[in-house]
Amino acid sequence: MTFQLESVPESTVDEMKEINARLAAAGLPDPTTAEGLAVLRGTTFQVPVATELTPVDRTASGPAGEASVRIIRPAGPVHGVVFHVHGGGFVLGAPTDDDAVNDLLARTAGVAVVSARYRLAPEHPFPAHLDDCLAAAVWLAGAVEEEFGTDRIVVSGYSAGGHLAVQTLLRLRDGFPELFRRFVGASLVFGVYDLARTPSSRSAAPDTPVLPPRWIGQFVGMAFPGLGQEQLRDGDVSPLYADLHGMPPALFTVGDRDPLLDDSLFMAARWRAAGGASELAVWPESPHGFVGMTPPTGVPAQRRINDWVKALLSEG
Repeated sequence: MTFQLESVPESTVDEMKEINARLAAAGLPDPTTAEGLAVLRGTTFQVPVATELTPVDRTASGPAGEASVRIIRPAGPVHGVVFHVHGGGFVLGAPTDDDAVNDLLARTAGVAVVSARYRLAPEHPFPAHLDDCLAAAVWLAGAVEEEFGTDRIVVSGYSAGGHLAVQTLLRLRDGFPELFRRFVGASLVFGVYDLARTPSSRSAAPDTPVLPPRWIGQFVGMAFPGLGQEQLRDGDVSPLYADLHGMPPALFTVGDRDPLLDDSLFMAARWRAAGGASELAVWPESPHGFVGMTPPTGVPAQRRINDWVKALLSEG
C-alpha cells in the first residue's frame, strides 16, 4: 500500500481552516423528519462549475435488471469508461450532482462517464440501492464494447457511492466473473466502508464540518433499518469485512478532517493485504465531500484522481 499525505501550501491550509470553521457553524436539518429530508434533498453541496459536455440520461436493460444511467462522453476518442456512483448517505443525491467533476474527468482523461441512478432510502432501504448499481454495472460491462469501443472500466464512488462501488465490484466478482474482469481499477473517494462505525467516526465531535456523527448514525438507520451492530459488520453490508481477494488497483482519496478517515485508512490496508494494489491520498484540513465542494484542496485532489484514472487506462 502506498500512503501519501498530500502537501499543500501553508496559505491553502489556512484557507481550509477558515472554510471548516464556517461549515462547522452551519445549521443542520434533521434528515429523519420529512421537513429536514426535503431541505437536504433540495440543497446543492457542490460549488457551481461550468460544464462543456452534454449529459444524456438513458434507461437500459441487462441480465441484472433495468438500469437508469447518465452518460457523459468526451468530444474525442474514448480511451476507457468510468462507472460512477454518487454519494449522499444513501438518502440524498443524484447523478446530476457530480456533473461538474465528471465533465472534467471526461475531458481531461478522455473517458466516458456512466453514472448510476439508484433508489434512495428511507423510501427504498437496503438492498434496493445496491441492486440498482449492480444492474447498471452489469449492463455497462456487457455493452461497453458496442457502446464505447473499449472493454476497460474504472469504477468510481464518492461517500456512500464508495461503499456501493466496492459492494458492486464484490457482487460482480462472485456473480458475473467474466464481466468483473473488465473493471481494471477503482477510484474510491471518502467512502464509508464500515457501517458499524470506525474509530474516527465514533470519536468525531458534534460540530464536525459537513458530516456530523449524528448524521452518520441517522443515515445508516434510514438505509439499513433494523440491523444491529453485528449485522452491520457482515461483509454483505459493510465491505470492510468482506473477502477482498481479486480486487483491481485502487486509489483511495480522503481528507484528514473527515470522520470517515479511518474507513479509507483501514480499507486501503485490507485491500492491499488481500493482494490488490492500493494507493491512499490523505488531504490536509479537508472535510468530508471536499472534492467538488472546497476548491483549495478539492481541485488538486480531483486533478490527482483524474491523472490516476488516465494513467491506469493508458496502460491498456
